[in-house]
Amino acid sequence: MTVIDARAIIDPGAVLADDVSIGPYSVIGAGVEIGPGCVIGPHVVIKGPTRIGRNNRIYQFASIGDDPQDKKYRGEPTRLEIGDDNTIREYCTLNRGTVQDEGVTRIGSRNWIMAYVHIAHDCVLGSDIVMANNASLAGHVHIDDHAILGGFAMVHQFCKIGAYAFLQFAAGVNRDVPPFVVASGIPAKPAGLNTEGLRRHGFDAERVGALKRAYKLLYRSGLRLEQAREQIAALSMECPDVARFSHFLESNPRSIIR
Repeated sequence: MTVIDARAIIDPGAVLADDVSIGPYSVIGAGVEIGPGCVIGPHVVIKGPTRIGRNNRIYQFASIGDDPQDKKYRGEPTRLEIGDDNTIREYCTLNRGTVQDEGVTRIGSRNWIMAYVHIAHDCVLGSDIVMANNASLAGHVHIDDHAILGGFAMVHQFCKIGAYAFLQFAAGVNRDVPPFVVASGIPAKPAGLNTEGLRRHGFDAERVGALKRAYKLLYRSGLRLEQAREQIAALSMECPDVARFSHFLESNPRSIIR
């Protein structure tokens, strides 16, 4: 059964699942789709076109799906798509995409997005990501699964953050961060392998050891980047995790943190 507070404002063009809960003074605009099991707190504004999946919880004062903060935006019908089982805390801002990219901002599933996080236009987030308070993404940023962004971490436009990467508190990222790597400082520099995070996700000593060898080739061997890529590619034949590391290095034309 849908539970909508009488003080909420729901546009007739919004589509809500039967058991959605919406708190007082929230505003749900035209072109918004909200899936089953979602709980929308008080004072939330959701603007369309936005599609929200199942079992998401959005806390008070969040702004979801509003216009991109881009001077080139001229009112084009761009989108925001959110997956399932996400938690979006207070005062978060998630903007729609722009036609300069694919026209859509995408958020995966099971992400934990803490208070005051900003996710700009055309960002693409995977699943099982943690973004701590005040972490901010500029436009066109891509973040792979299981990455963690510490409080006040900032990511420059068009950067990519690899899977299981960890941005420490207040890291300022202006280059790509490979998977499994810890980034620290402004501008962000590599600060080791995310060994604790890997262990928490069930990586055994053998897998962690293989990734340590790849990390040392990239950052501690004195090799040029192209030479390190070649040796990591050879090592990837023995370990799927290193293959993921290698694929990131080969498939991203932008520079990485060094």
